[in-house]
Amino acid sequence: MIQKRSGPRAVVFDLDGTLIDSAPDIANAVNRTFVAHGLEPTDEAVITGLIGNGAHRLVADLLWRQRIPAAPSDIDALTDAYLESYAENPVARTTIFPHVAEDLAVLRATGWRLGLCTNKPQALTLAVLVALGLDHLFDAVRGADAVPARKPDPGHLRAVIEAMGVTTAIYVGDTEVDEATAQAADVPFRAVGWAAPGRLSTPEARRLTRLSDLAA
Repeated sequence: MIQKRSGPRAVVFDLDGTLIDSAPDIANAVNRTFVAHGLEPTDEAVITGLIGNGAHRLVADLLWRQRIPAAPSDIDALTDAYLESYAENPVARTTIFPHVAEDLAVLRATGWRLGLCTNKPQALTLAVLVALGLDHLFDAVRGADAVPARKPDPGHLRAVIEAMGVTTAIYVGDTEVDEATAQAADVPFRAVGWAAPGRLSTPEARRLTRLSDLAA
């Protein structure tokens, strides 16, 4: 028997790697920062595979790859420097994935509530959305520093859902961090079809070729 959907239709999205390809700008900023501090740059493809856990973890992971011991205070300082560099021009090479903008507009126009749950800092997230013309599409946006604990903590995703004025939603992402967050929050998860191979265990039946697939 088909069950009727209760409440408004709602979906929460991850940002980097899900809606936008921001890896070129992230890699450029973090490499600029590392070089300025006498460290080695890292290949963009490697950095892309590390995106998802937030800026602090990205810096820590890159230091670990270079086998550089660093105190927590050193990682904090390098992370702050990286974020300052990134914020100077966060969309120089960043692009919206194909059909994403139009599909988000269609979902919103047909009654869906849209949210954003990202490990990017809040102010930087809003700046990126404005620069790309996506800011008007979301009912709630929560970056990593806008909640007590960030993804994969389920409280991050639940905070977005609560801010949207709904009790549940679908969560759409591209990494194992997103997958784990949805599982911990006990909400349905869908992966974008353009997610990097090997980062998700989501079966093909739960992968989206376009965001408009959600309407089906």
